[in-house]
Amino acid sequence: MIDYALLRELWWLLLGVLLIGFALTDGYDLGLGAILRLIGRDDVERRMALEAIEPNWEGNQVWFILGGGAVFAAWPLLYAASFSALYFAMFLLLVALILRPVGFAFRNRLPHARWRGAWDWALTIAGAVPSLVFGVAFGNLFLGVPFHFTEQLLPVFDGSFLGLFHPFALLAGVVSLAMLVMHGASYAAMRVEDPVGARARRIARIAAAATIAAFAGAGAWLRSLPGTAIVGAWNTGAPSDPLAKQAIAVDGGWLANYALQPWLIALPALAFAALLAVALLRSRRWSFIASGVAVACIILTAGASLFPFLMPSATDPAHGLTVWDASSSQRTLGIMLVAAAIFLPLILAYTAWAFRVMRGTITRAHVQAQGEHEGGY
Repeated sequence: MIDYALLRELWWLLLGVLLIGFALTDGYDLGLGAILRLIGRDDVERRMALEAIEPNWEGNQVWFILGGGAVFAAWPLLYAASFSALYFAMFLLLVALILRPVGFAFRNRLPHARWRGAWDWALTIAGAVPSLVFGVAFGNLFLGVPFHFTEQLLPVFDGSFLGLFHPFALLAGVVSLAMLVMHGASYAAMRVEDPVGARARRIARIAAAATIAAFAGAGAWLRSLPGTAIVGAWNTGAPSDPLAKQAIAVDGGWLANYALQPWLIALPALAFAALLAVALLRSRRWSFIASGVAVACIILTAGASLFPFLMPSATDPAHGLTVWDASSSQRTLGIMLVAAAIFLPLILAYTAWAFRVMRGTITRAHVQAQGEHEGGY
């Protein structure tokens, strides 16, 4: 059996892999949806943009479901505390996500302009709101979520829904929204013929510049934010108990890992380099690849800064949840690791196969011919 502390760290890495997988695949769906009305000037052009994401979006959501399942099974205390503290934010997120399949299903049912326009707005909201909320949630992790545990380990939320929209959290939301818009626009530029692809390419460049500015601003702001640091001796292989450690808030504490491990600075540096590549490269395919690298490195930067914390507490730093005190049992993590080793390669394989089958440029002529075949819809 693998060492318990190491198992916890492996599952932290796997959780990061699932989050990055979701951002790279479903992220371009969300980003493209957010700019649907900007890159499509008429009904056919918007159908061209939607044609780029409709074949794969359901499969891409597997990463979101896997991430939620991994949190539930591997980090039950994190699952309980996050749903208690972020309930209304998650409700808003789910409502927005539900709009997307409904929009795809009903948009083309009627040929009326007002009907389709309304669903285009629904799809735009379904892309922009989750992209923003994901970033706001990450921003609140750096601020510390106002919660504590009772002696029976019941999570208690000490804040309010509006309190989650701190200026730093909103800036993190801008990073997320701009990042996913860039990724979605880069994908549309690669898949859809001009002039839709050309508009998407311009938006990708603007979004890359906005991501650079917001990401740099968030990093500078992080230097002045208090971060949580663990003090005293601590057994990382002991049974999970978030009340067993001692922790304090330290100014600039979220940058401590970069002082301990200087090589980590390569993550934000590579993110900035990839963002510049998106803005400057002429090749649309390489621009999309650079966009994916930027997305992955931004997420890795956030994860490296927070480690070992999964959900810091603003109420009591010692109650914050870490990799080592919020996990399931050693046996559970071991069984799940075997399952992940079997099924994760299968998911990667069918995802790659689906992208290969659906490759190619989406043209206006193809979409118009498809509409005529479906009765003019």
